[in-house]
Amino acid sequence: MRYVLDTNTVSALMRADPPVLQRLRALNRRDILLPQPVVAEIAYGIARLPKSKRRQLLEERFATIADTLERVEWTDAVSTAFGDIKALLERRGRPIEDFDAAIAAHALAHDATLVTGNVKHMANVPALRHENWLVPR
Repeated sequence: MRYVLDTNTVSALMRADPPVLQRLRALNRRDILLPQPVVAEIAYGIARLPKSKRRQLLEERFATIADTLERVEWTDAVSTAFGDIKALLERRGRPIEDFDAAIAAHALAHDATLVTGNVKHMANVPALRHENWLVPR
């Protein structure tokens, strides 16, 4: 099984969150995917911080994670999944943020399980498998 990491999971990984580290260590790194929207959200979060030791540490931790995990590109299949997700959830009166839809679309397009703490919103995306690694097993 392959896993796409959501932004909140990558943030927890950057903090060395024990439940996330435990799950990650149990898997083959080639099965863990980092989608481009997550890269963008993390880059934005870091760029908002003032120059400091904390910002430098987060930059270094994210660089290590980004160098270790396979990136998932935004392909035509992802774009199609994104459009389907946004339209369906809008019709149902349950829209989600564009970046959340984009991250879910990456998981669907790559037949992967989304790893997220944002289970409430992602549970509305049809056919999306999701797990929450932010809570201990």
